[in-house]
Formats: sequence, structure tokens, C-alpha cells
Amino acid sequence: MTLDNRWWSEAYTDEGVAFSLQVTEKLHEEQTPFQHIEVYQSTHWGKLLVIDGCVMLTSRDNFTYHEMMSHPALFTHPNPKRVLIIGGGDCGMLREVLKHPGVEQAVQVDIDEGVTRAAQQFFPELCESNDDPRATLLFDDGVQYVKDAADGSVDVVIVDSTDPVGPAEGLFGEAFMRDVHRILGDDGLLVQQSESPILHRDSILKELHGVMRGAGFTQVVTMQFPVCSYPSGWWSATMAGKSGDITQFRRADAEAKPFRTHYYNAGIHQGALAAPEFCKELFSDQ
Repeated sequence: MTLDNRWWSEAYTDEGVAFSLQVTEKLHEEQTPFQHIEVYQSTHWGKLLVIDGCVMLTSRDNFTYHEMMSHPALFTHPNPKRVLIIGGGDCGMLREVLKHPGVEQAVQVDIDEGVTRAAQQFFPELCESNDDPRATLLFDDGVQYVKDAADGSVDVVIVDSTDPVGPAEGLFGEAFMRDVHRILGDDGLLVQQSESPILHRDSILKELHGVMRGAGFTQVVTMQFPVCSYPSGWWSATMAGKSGDITQFRRADAEAKPFRTHYYNAGIHQGALAAPEFCKELFSDQ
């Protein structure tokens, strides 16, 4: 990461490419026991949240990520009532989950309270559901929380993690996935952010599909969507199911959703499940 002449840049040196935003000032900087957090004001993209030198979100484009990590799974599960979010300290995922009136309980477990404090101060629009009586915010180790959870106690698990390094590394391992499989009910679904199809197909995505299958999930699909401020601008979420065909979803309910979205709709959901030619062998379930 560099800040030069009011341009904040994140370089992906392994891929020979960088992403830059013009910024006007640094609003916040904090070293927590877990991560280095920064918030900038940009000229055209609103506020920018950076963790350990990597873009986490901007005000302008975070909606595609938050909506595609939540609504496809919640409209695929037949009746999601109990949702567990691992990570997601900016609280945008919690906001989207609680748009679903059928959700009775949403527990968010993020190891770093500093991320949520920063979001409450600089991204209050993402935190508007924090006081919903259905919401529980815990600042704890998500891996341990899942290990301690009861069998069949959750309908949907959303892993809204940073890249698979540092505090998030354990969230991509098979031991964690086996625990997730165990705590999910019979129709349970897991959705995990899975990086860029064009940059990480043969590394993170390939490994994640194998790990999910090794953990006992019967079907694994990867959904694709744009996030302009993430590496390559092309991102993905990988969903794993314990039973049934997770390429099918409650389309009528999605079309009649009783809440507003900026990106997600039934057509977007269907299209996101289509595998590009260079991914068809990897995404064999789609």
C-alpha cells in the first residue's frame, strides 16, 4: 500500500496490477491486537476501509458484496430462521440478513471489535440493524465459536472473512468446515467469500471446493459478481449445501422480496450461478 500525492494504492505484486483511489484525508488509523485499521475519505468513492493494507470496502460499491454474500443463500434455504455470520465486523452483512423478515436470530462473531467501532463511526449506514432485537454481536474467535456450537443449531452460516491469512486463515480449513457442517441443520447452507475467479481460480477457489467436499457438503457452487474495488474487480462467493440442489432457489420469493436492494434480484441470482468456460471443470456442480 502506498499513499502518494493523495492517491491511495494497493498493489497486487504477484499479478502485476494495482488499484488506486484518490483520497483527501486519513480519517482514522488504529492498530488493534489483531489488525491494522485505516479509514480514508476519497474524492469519488465515499469512505474507504482498509485492513492490513487491503481494501475491505468503499461507501460506493460495498452493496454488491454484502448482497451477494447474503441474499442468494437466504433465498436458497427453504426457511432460514437462524443465521450465523463469522467475521463481518463492518456489519453490512448483518444489515442484509435482517432484511429477511423470516430470520429470527442473527449472530455475528468477529474477533476484532475495532472493525465494528470504526464502522459505527464512519459507515453508520452499514450498522443500522445493530440494535435489531434479533441481532447478537459477539467479539470472539469464530473458529472456536463454531467448534462449541450445538449440532444442527444453525440454518445458514456466512463466512465474511478477510483473505485467508492472519486471523482469517483458519476459516478456510477443513477442520472448520467440518464443524460448520455439523452445526448446520438438514437443509443447512454455508457461504464463504472466495476471492477472484480470474486471479485465484487455481489456488483459493480450487482448494475451497475440495475442502468443502471433504468436509461432507454434497454440492458446492460458486457465484460471481463485480466488486470494483477488489482485486481484478471480479469477485465470488462459494456456497455449499448439506442436501438438495442448491442451484435451485425460491425464485418467486426473490422476485417478491419485501425489501430494497441495489444489485441483487432473481435474475442476478440465476446469472451468478452460470460458470464461465474457463471455470466449468472446477465448478462441475453448476
